[in-house]
Amino acid sequence: MAAHTQKNNKPAKSGGKEAQPLIIAKTPAEEQRLKLERLMRNPDKLAPIPDRPKEWNPRAPPEFVRDVMGSSAGAGSGEFHVYRHLRRREYQRQDFLDKMADKFKEDLDYLDKVEQNKQAAEERTAKRRKKREKLKQKKQMAKKAKVEDKDDDDDKRSESSEEEEEEEGREAEDDAEAPSFIMGKK
Repeated sequence: MAAHTQKNNKPAKSGGKEAQPLIIAKTPAEEQRLKLERLMRNPDKLAPIPDRPKEWNPRAPPEFVRDVMGSSAGAGSGEFHVYRHLRRREYQRQDFLDKMADKFKEDLDYLDKVEQNKQAAEERTAKRRKKREKLKQKKQMAKKAKVEDKDDDDDKRSESSEEEEEEEGREAEDDAEAPSFIMGKK
């Protein structure tokens, strides 16, 4: 017998796809898993991404109505159903236009709200930036004042140390001249 034969004794295609067993998905999760497995068999192949479904739009009202219906007494019984259908279609169109107007208004309100939030955030940021700058300047001023005080203290210390040395010298002279019982010495 030939090497490549199928059930009906026809030669199998060589180098083609392998026969995949038929698997029936019982749950939506299994169905999704099978789809993913099939996509991942050939990762180079592009995955089909369907377009978004178009929004439903009502038919535009006719520009010129030829069969104008009135409430005449001689209308046939079939005319009522035609009238009812036209009325229902017009109500659907009006509802659709009302919903579109509401959606447009909500979109504008949302954009206004986003703009207000952005402006409020910018104001808060500016206020905090100003506060940080104030604190930074305050620290710099304190640092400068500290450096100046230190320089002044150094000058004062050098002057005061000279004065203290002179005072100590005077006291030493006074101690030499004063009797011992005055100084507390015995």
